[in-house]
Amino acid sequence: MLGKFIVFEGIDGSGTSTQSELLKDFLLDNNINAVTTCEPSSGPIGNMIREGFKKRLSFVRDEKLFDEQMAYLFAADRHDHIHNEVDGIYYLNNKGITTISTRYFFSSLVYHVNNEEEYNFVKKLNEKFPLPDLTIYIDNPVEISLKRISLRAHRDAYENKEKLEKVKLNYKRVFEEYNKNLLIIDGSKSIDEIHNEIKKKVVHLYGI
Repeated sequence: MLGKFIVFEGIDGSGTSTQSELLKDFLLDNNINAVTTCEPSSGPIGNMIREGFKKRLSFVRDEKLFDEQMAYLFAADRHDHIHNEVDGIYYLNNKGITTISTRYFFSSLVYHVNNEEEYNFVKKLNEKFPLPDLTIYIDNPVEISLKRISLRAHRDAYENKEKLEKVKLNYKRVFEEYNKNLLIIDGSKSIDEIHNEIKKKVVHLYGI
Protein backbone atom coordinates (compact mmCIF):
# COMPACT_ATOMS: atom_id res chain seq x y z
CA MET A 1 0.00 0.00 0.00
CA LEU A 2 1.27 3.47 -0.86
CA GLY A 3 2.11 5.82 1.98
CA LYS A 4 0.14 9.02 2.50
CA PHE A 5 1.42 12.56 2.07
CA ILE A 6 0.32 14.89 4.88
CA VAL A 7 1.20 18.58 5.12
CA PHE A 8 1.13 21.00 8.06
CA GLU A 9 0.79 24.72 7.40
CA GLY A 10 0.66 27.83 9.58
CA ILE A 11 2.42 31.09 10.26
CA ASP A 12 5.74 30.87 12.09
CA GLY A 13 5.25 29.88 15.71
CA SER A 14 2.03 27.96 15.09
CA GLY A 15 3.30 24.69 16.52
CA THR A 16 3.34 22.81 13.22
CA SER A 17 6.63 21.06 14.01
CA THR A 18 5.34 19.91 17.40
CA GLN A 19 2.11 18.59 15.90
CA SER A 20 3.88 16.82 13.03
CA GLU A 21 6.02 14.89 15.53
CA LEU A 22 2.97 14.01 17.63
CA LEU A 23 1.17 12.76 14.52
CA LYS A 24 4.16 10.67 13.47
CA ASP A 25 4.24 9.02 16.91
CA PHE A 26 0.50 8.37 16.75
CA LEU A 27 0.81 6.67 13.36
CA LEU A 28 3.78 4.58 14.48
CA ASP A 29 1.80 3.49 17.55
CA ASN A 30 -0.89 2.29 15.12
CA ASN A 31 1.61 0.30 13.01
CA ILE A 32 1.70 2.86 10.20
CA ASN A 33 5.22 3.63 9.05
CA ALA A 34 5.74 7.40 9.03
CA VAL A 35 8.49 10.01 8.94
CA THR A 36 8.56 13.77 9.35
CA THR A 37 10.14 16.17 6.89
CA CYS A 38 9.97 19.90 6.21
CA GLU A 39 10.54 22.74 3.77
CA PRO A 40 13.08 24.07 3.26
CA SER A 41 14.25 20.47 3.08
CA SER A 42 17.51 18.93 4.26
CA GLY A 43 18.65 18.66 0.63
CA PRO A 44 21.33 20.81 -1.01
CA ILE A 45 19.02 23.65 -2.07
CA GLY A 46 17.11 23.55 1.19
CA ASN A 47 20.34 23.85 3.17
CA MET A 48 21.33 26.85 1.06
CA ILE A 49 18.02 28.53 1.91
CA ARG A 50 18.56 27.84 5.61
CA GLU A 51 22.06 29.31 5.51
CA GLY A 52 20.62 32.39 3.84
CA PHE A 53 17.99 32.82 6.55
CA LYS A 54 20.79 32.64 9.12
CA LYS A 55 22.57 35.38 7.11
CA ARG A 56 25.54 33.14 6.41
CA LEU A 57 24.75 33.55 2.71
CA SER A 58 23.69 36.77 1.02
CA PHE A 59 20.42 37.14 -0.88
CA VAL A 60 19.11 40.24 -2.66
CA ARG A 61 18.07 43.04 -0.28
CA ASP A 62 15.14 44.48 -2.20
CA GLU A 63 11.96 43.04 -0.58
CA LYS A 64 10.15 42.32 -3.86
CA LEU A 65 13.17 40.68 -5.45
CA PHE A 66 13.89 38.77 -2.24
CA ASP A 67 10.41 37.19 -2.27
CA GLU A 68 10.79 36.37 -5.97
CA GLN A 69 14.19 34.80 -5.37
CA MET A 70 12.77 32.77 -2.49
CA ALA A 71 9.88 31.57 -4.66
CA TYR A 72 12.34 30.22 -7.25
CA LEU A 73 14.61 28.63 -4.64
CA PHE A 74 11.77 27.01 -2.70
CA ALA A 75 10.27 25.62 -5.92
CA ALA A 76 13.64 24.10 -6.85
CA ASP A 77 14.02 22.67 -3.34
CA ARG A 78 10.44 21.36 -3.48
CA HIS A 79 11.11 19.55 -6.75
CA ASP A 80 14.10 17.81 -5.16
CA HIS A 81 12.12 17.17 -1.97
CA ILE A 82 9.47 15.30 -3.95
CA HIS A 83 11.50 13.55 -6.64
CA ASN A 84 14.97 12.73 -5.26
CA GLU A 85 15.63 8.98 -5.05
CA VAL A 86 17.32 8.98 -1.63
CA ASP A 87 14.63 10.29 0.72
CA GLY A 88 12.15 12.04 -1.58
CA ILE A 89 8.45 12.03 -0.85
CA TYR A 90 7.55 9.86 -3.86
CA TYR A 91 10.37 7.42 -3.00
CA LEU A 92 9.14 7.03 0.58
CA ASN A 93 5.44 6.89 -0.33
CA ASN A 94 6.13 4.14 -2.87
CA LYS A 95 7.76 2.13 -0.07
CA GLY A 96 4.57 2.46 1.98
CA ILE A 97 5.92 5.20 4.26
CA THR A 98 3.73 8.18 5.14
CA THR A 99 5.55 11.51 4.88
CA ILE A 100 4.47 14.36 7.15
CA SER A 101 5.84 17.66 5.90
CA THR A 102 5.94 20.91 7.80
CA ARG A 103 5.25 23.37 4.95
CA TYR A 104 4.66 22.82 1.25
CA PHE A 105 3.77 24.99 -1.77
CA PHE A 106 1.00 26.70 0.24
CA SER A 107 3.78 28.44 2.16
CA SER A 108 5.20 29.86 -1.06
CA LEU A 109 1.76 31.22 -1.95
CA VAL A 110 1.52 33.07 1.36
CA TYR A 111 5.12 34.08 2.18
CA HIS A 112 6.40 35.06 -1.28
CA VAL A 113 3.38 37.07 -2.43
CA ASN A 114 2.50 40.76 -1.96
CA ASN A 115 0.06 41.41 -4.82
CA GLU A 116 -2.06 39.69 -7.48
CA GLU A 117 0.75 39.58 -10.04
CA GLU A 118 3.08 37.83 -7.60
CA TYR A 119 0.31 35.45 -6.51
CA ASN A 120 -0.27 34.34 -10.10
CA PHE A 121 3.48 33.98 -10.66
CA VAL A 122 4.00 31.77 -7.60
CA LYS A 123 0.86 29.76 -8.33
CA LYS A 124 2.08 29.05 -11.87
CA LEU A 125 5.53 28.12 -10.56
CA ASN A 126 4.03 25.47 -8.27
CA GLU A 127 1.08 24.18 -10.30
CA LYS A 128 2.65 20.83 -11.26
CA PHE A 129 3.43 19.72 -7.71
CA PRO A 130 1.17 16.92 -6.37
CA LEU A 131 -1.57 17.72 -3.87
CA PRO A 132 -1.29 16.22 -0.35
CA ASP A 133 -3.66 13.52 0.83
CA LEU A 134 -4.39 15.80 3.79
CA THR A 135 -3.47 19.40 4.57
CA ILE A 136 -3.69 20.61 8.18
CA TYR A 137 -3.70 24.38 8.72
CA ILE A 138 -3.14 25.58 12.28
CA ASP A 139 -4.74 29.03 12.30
CA ASN A 140 -2.67 30.72 14.97
CA PRO A 141 -3.09 34.31 16.27
CA VAL A 142 -0.13 36.51 15.28
CA GLU A 143 0.48 37.68 18.86
CA ILE A 144 0.80 34.11 20.14
CA SER A 145 3.24 33.29 17.35
CA LEU A 146 5.36 36.36 18.10
CA LYS A 147 5.65 35.37 21.77
CA ARG A 148 6.86 31.90 20.79
CA ILE A 149 9.27 33.25 18.17
CA SER A 150 10.81 35.65 20.70
CA LEU A 151 12.18 32.62 22.59
CA ARG A 152 14.13 31.31 19.58
CA ALA A 153 17.90 31.65 19.32
CA HIS A 154 17.68 32.64 15.65
CA ARG A 155 14.96 34.55 13.78
CA ASP A 156 14.68 34.73 9.99
CA ALA A 157 13.65 37.57 7.70
CA TYR A 158 9.97 36.61 7.77
CA GLU A 159 9.51 36.45 11.55
CA ASN A 160 8.08 39.90 12.26
CA LYS A 161 4.60 41.21 12.99
CA GLU A 162 4.00 42.99 9.68
CA LYS A 163 5.02 39.98 7.60
CA LEU A 164 3.06 37.48 9.69
CA GLU A 165 -0.11 39.57 9.44
CA LYS A 166 0.23 39.59 5.63
CA VAL A 167 0.90 35.86 5.62
CA LYS A 168 -2.16 35.15 7.76
CA LEU A 169 -4.36 37.07 5.30
CA ASN A 170 -2.79 35.18 2.39
CA TYR A 171 -3.50 31.85 4.11
CA LYS A 172 -7.14 32.88 4.41
CA ARG A 173 -7.35 33.43 0.66
CA VAL A 174 -5.45 30.26 -0.27
CA PHE A 175 -7.58 27.96 1.84
CA GLU A 176 -10.86 29.61 0.88
CA GLU A 177 -9.99 28.66 -2.72
CA TYR A 178 -8.70 25.17 -1.84
CA ASN A 179 -11.32 22.42 -2.26
CA LYS A 180 -9.31 19.29 -1.40
CA ASN A 181 -8.89 17.42 1.90
CA LEU A 182 -8.29 20.19 4.45
CA LEU A 183 -8.46 20.49 8.24
CA ILE A 184 -8.38 23.97 9.78
CA ILE A 185 -7.71 24.12 13.52
CA ASP A 186 -7.82 27.06 15.96
CA GLY A 187 -4.17 27.51 16.95
CA SER A 188 -5.04 29.12 20.28
CA LYS A 189 -6.15 25.72 21.62
CA SER A 190 -3.82 23.61 23.74
CA ILE A 191 -1.30 21.21 22.22
CA ASP A 192 -3.39 18.23 23.33
CA GLU A 193 -6.64 19.68 21.99
CA ILE A 194 -5.07 20.32 18.60
CA HIS A 195 -3.51 16.85 18.52
CA ASN A 196 -6.85 15.22 19.36
CA GLU A 197 -8.58 17.05 16.49
CA ILE A 198 -5.85 15.89 14.13
CA LYS A 199 -6.13 12.30 15.34
CA LYS A 200 -9.86 12.26 14.59
CA LYS A 201 -9.24 13.39 11.02
CA VAL A 202 -6.36 10.96 10.50
CA VAL A 203 -8.32 8.01 11.90
CA HIS A 204 -10.91 8.69 9.20
CA LEU A 205 -8.20 9.07 6.53
CA TYR A 206 -6.62 5.68 7.34
CA GLY A 207 -9.74 3.87 8.50
CA ILE A 208 -8.10 2.88 11.81
